[in-house]
Amino acid sequence: MSEQTKRRAQHHNHLHNGRKKRHTVLYTFLIIILVLIVGGGAYAYKMYHDVQNTANKVYKKESGTNHQRSPQTTLDAKKPISILLLGTDTGALGRTYHGRSDTMIVATVNPQNKQLTMVSIPRDTKAHIVGKGANYIEKINSAYSYGGSAMAINTTQELLNIPIDYYVTVNMGGIQRIVNAVGGVTIDAPFAFKYDGNSFKKGSQHLNGKQALAYSRMRYDDPEGDYGRQKRQRQVIESIVKSAVSVKTLWNFDDILQSMSDNVQTDLTFKNMQTIQKNYKSAATNMVDDHLQGQNATIDGGSYQVATTKELNRISSLIRTQLNLPKEKVNNLETQQNSQGQATDAGSNNADPYTN
Repeated sequence: MSEQTKRRAQHHNHLHNGRKKRHTVLYTFLIIILVLIVGGGAYAYKMYHDVQNTANKVYKKESGTNHQRSPQTTLDAKKPISILLLGTDTGALGRTYHGRSDTMIVATVNPQNKQLTMVSIPRDTKAHIVGKGANYIEKINSAYSYGGSAMAINTTQELLNIPIDYYVTVNMGGIQRIVNAVGGVTIDAPFAFKYDGNSFKKGSQHLNGKQALAYSRMRYDDPEGDYGRQKRQRQVIESIVKSAVSVKTLWNFDDILQSMSDNVQTDLTFKNMQTIQKNYKSAATNMVDDHLQGQNATIDGGSYQVATTKELNRISSLIRTQLNLPKEKVNNLETQQNSQGQATDAGSNNADPYTN
């Protein structure tokens, strides 16, 4: 049995009971930042001290992060920034055991072109886990369980040849409370389905927290699988942001902040948030989303998503362009294995499909 197979076996018992709760992600902290940016002075003035206290509680500087550039210098210069959003399956951030990151999204905020871009990375994406060995390959969501946010950042940076400036880690269980706090969300379901005791019709409908959580979780009955689930997650998040900036949400702001304290960790300081509110306001309301498209593959007996070299370069170029950085070819263990026909268990027995 290989080391990777043993690792999966070790994780199985720990994750089994919580597996039903995994298929969603809560960007509570990003939502609060967006509320401050979009709402501007009204929120910032009225809730200044409450927000400051909450920001201090959730702040955690991760050691071991290999930043490709200085995040603070980038932010102070009003340049586009990148944030890695991690939805974890731990159930509670205080546990010593790191659950895997259920969903990973690279968000870029560009005040020049006035865009906030969110790029989803499927949790089963094949990746070199930076810090686990020169040739250690596993699903990218394992990086968080092995080395927390720092290893997740380092792995994502290498996979896509991009800088990650900040991170936000969120316990998925908080989405129900945040949705209720903003008065629910309105979504446009692409098809009708039932999940976890909830029924969803095709088309527009308003959901409470419990319903929104279920809407975000379902994966196996979606024709697009995990990619369809990611789209529904982003749909819920965008609706939360729209609901959060309404005046009526001020009355539930304490509940939103408490949800943050219980479910979020980040290396963004309160001062960082103030800088974002001041200098990045124009990018908050124009959201663009994309995802890293993988291909089904079997590696060491496990199901993976393998991104072609062409796709890795496409996403890398997209993010680097949003960060006002020159395009560079991705050259890492994944692209090398793609070119050598080592992407899957089939190896060199078949013509490798992952170079194009």
